[in-house]
Amino acid sequence: MEILETAFMQRALLAALLVGVTAPAIGIYLVQRRQALMGDGIGHVAMTGVGLGFLLSTNPIWTAALVSVAGAVIMELIRIYGRTRGDIALSMLFYGGMAGGVLLVNVSDTGSTGDLGSFLFGSLSTVSDADLLAITLLAFFVLLVCVGLRKQLFAVSQDEEFARVTGLPVRALNLLIAVTAAVTISVAMRVVGLLLVSALMVVPVAAAQQISRSFRATFALAVGIGVAVTLAGTTTSYYQDVPPGATIVLLAIGIFVVLAALAGPLARYRARRAEPPGAGGARAGARACTAADSATVPPARAPRRETEADDVRI
Repeated sequence: MEILETAFMQRALLAALLVGVTAPAIGIYLVQRRQALMGDGIGHVAMTGVGLGFLLSTNPIWTAALVSVAGAVIMELIRIYGRTRGDIALSMLFYGGMAGGVLLVNVSDTGSTGDLGSFLFGSLSTVSDADLLAITLLAFFVLLVCVGLRKQLFAVSQDEEFARVTGLPVRALNLLIAVTAAVTISVAMRVVGLLLVSALMVVPVAAAQQISRSFRATFALAVGIGVAVTLAGTTTSYYQDVPPGATIVLLAIGIFVVLAALAGPLARYRARRAEPPGAGGARAGARACTAADSATVPPARAPRRETEADDVRI
């Protein structure tokens, strides 16, 4: 295939594969915790890490990972200990991260706003061997956490009080989820972009939830959708010369719409299959009897309502 003959597309496809696996893997816990927009906030903070990488003339993926982890920990601590309005503190953190990234890129000697754009929206041609190595190592960490601790993370995401009663270190696990989400942002920013990576963490999970009935099935289907849309979006971007991040996200949203439309018919089909033999005939007979009774039995006469005159007693 032509797409596999170029070295930069080989790197891009491998990076897309890793992103397609890791983003939904951590996203399922964020969705369970009702923190679907957490990835968007961390993406803003990661911009400062990208700018710091340009300023220090080092790989921006590593500096973005460090700054994102620090920002995620601060966000989680604000959620736990914050005495002021959490939304105000988080807003200042988000906007400060974006402003810091733009400023650091402009004062550096090796970066420009154009270079920052490749991290904001994703760029296939900029994935280097060093980037691929960093993405692979960080993706391995994400999968190790999401799969190796899936029972503990699910318990914390589903019910913190229950997890605390069972003896789980709830606070440490919450911080671990935040840190893993931050690392995932750094993994995905080269392919999807910082501004759209949150969608890849949430939309495949939301799509899988439309037709799956268990955590394990949702996890597997979400990862499958993530891999499918990242590879398809990357391939489409190569042949049609369109932005990879936007293409990937739109494909994921399209799958969500299709599965949401199929959810109702699939639920009815499952309900019919779950019925014991003969239940359908019994239900039809009950409906027929009800219809016959209503046709033969005259409606009960409503009791005479007292008039206003009856209420008046002299």
